[in-house]
Amino acid sequence: MEYQDLLSGFVRLHVLHHAAEGDLHGLWMIEELARHGYKVSAGTLYPMLHSLEKKGYLASRIERVGRTHRRIYNATPYGLVALEKTKEKAKELFREILADSTA
Repeated sequence: MEYQDLLSGFVRLHVLHHAAEGDLHGLWMIEELARHGYKVSAGTLYPMLHSLEKKGYLASRIERVGRTHRRIYNATPYGLVALEKTKEKAKELFREILADSTA
């Protein structure tokens, strides 16, 4: 992913946003991110999901799907608070960035 160092924060917020809306799993998230122009590999996304879980933003459970198992993620209460805080900061940043581009 080009500009990965800058865009990885957006990807994390995107994941947390969808985890706050309901269940998600890795493959679905990769496809969702692709719809928004992010090319994220499984080798990037899964460690990110594990890291978000380890930090307390996400919780996971294992569900059986046919003969296989799938890890399902949801936002924790801590993750929901973090999402609200980051929304406020994102709005502030975007207002500033967009105001600069119209000058």
